[in-house]
Amino acid sequence: MSNLFTSAGLEREAPRPLADRLRPANLSEVVGQDHLLAADAPLGRMTESGRLSSMILWGPPGVGKTTIARLIAQTAGMHFEQLSAVFSGVADLRKAFEAAKTRREEGYGTLLFVDEIHRFNRAQQDGFLPYVEAGIITLIGATTENPSFELNGALLSRAQVFVLKRLDDAAMATLLERAEALTQTPLPLTEGAREALIAMADGDGRYCLGLAETLQGMDFDAPLDVEALSGFLQKRAPAYDKNKDEHYNIISALHKSIRGSDPDAALYWMARMLTGGEDPLYICRRLIRMASEDIGTADPASLMIANDALRTYKILGSPEGELTIAHAVVHLATAPKSNAVYVAFKAAMNSAKKTGSLSPPAHILNGATSMMKDMGYGAGYQYDHDMPERFSGQNYFPDGMPRPDFYAPTGEGREAAIKARLDKLSEIRSDRQK
Repeated sequence: MSNLFTSAGLEREAPRPLADRLRPANLSEVVGQDHLLAADAPLGRMTESGRLSSMILWGPPGVGKTTIARLIAQTAGMHFEQLSAVFSGVADLRKAFEAAKTRREEGYGTLLFVDEIHRFNRAQQDGFLPYVEAGIITLIGATTENPSFELNGALLSRAQVFVLKRLDDAAMATLLERAEALTQTPLPLTEGAREALIAMADGDGRYCLGLAETLQGMDFDAPLDVEALSGFLQKRAPAYDKNKDEHYNIISALHKSIRGSDPDAALYWMARMLTGGEDPLYICRRLIRMASEDIGTADPASLMIANDALRTYKILGSPEGELTIAHAVVHLATAPKSNAVYVAFKAAMNSAKKTGSLSPPAHILNGATSMMKDMGYGAGYQYDHDMPERFSGQNYFPDGMPRPDFYAPTGEGREAAIKARLDKLSEIRSDRQK
């Protein structure tokens, strides 16, 4: 067999990727996760005490979830068993459980690491429970998705969730320095290009090392600058899944930036959505909602502008129509804010559900027939246009129902004039209903 490898020009041991060769040998070498691994941090204390509990490691790709699980097992002196929920089924789980049971009888513990654990269905997730509860396995599940939505409540109640962070620039720079030290090959980059490489990796350490390995394997006449690097390497697509957690995180960031009157942040999050492949019409629909919920009568033009952005984009398409959306984003972010109508509508809906059988007062009912007139329909109705200040101050709520105050204008923008007028009419109403 060895002759076959040799004659084919192959080594029995295939070359290992740079990211694999640079895997940390102990937890102190893991970069970017000090909030979990430092001596006084949760996982640091847990491994130091030797009291491991099952856990879920939640974080983006390439931040060290597998490495951390392997090193925890190593530190605790446990057998490390790794499965992927993408490639494993019930038979694989049973085999792992039986092997762990045998080790337990022999006095050895098993740390079962399940990558992409959210890919297992509910029944498969429930299958872990008796083995976790009996202490046959210590489970570490890794996921890129929000555990609150993707994992069973029963499983979450038996495992702590630890959030791993996207690697920052300092952590990525450390990885590149380690790569150069290991390979004894400096990266052929200017300082600006080195920073651009880190930006291209977008917080994914594994991807960053893959780019570095590609560059180290090439011959260049001179260090690459930013422009040359961009031409050589394709920029990584931003972490943005239109159907998953990041989608909702970023639209939430856009919404809150507009509500918080920050046009720069709002434009940034809009741009993040567009570069991530979001449908511009979805952004337009959300802007319409924001104009209604968060601006309202403080600036009624906002709702019209948001609607016009949607109509204009349908006519122009991308990329020209995206500028119209940007106009709407800036207008909404800089507009005065009021959720008074939003709050009033919810309060009115609650009141209507409680008092839905009450009839309107007789004086505002139309007396269309003589019988209805005899019953008092329309009797005493005052036509507001004929009254002083075009306001009668009559009651329009059901008889006997205490008058509620649903709409409380904030005094922002156009609502300042609305508030002043309503305050004045309220005084007139009180005087005329005495």
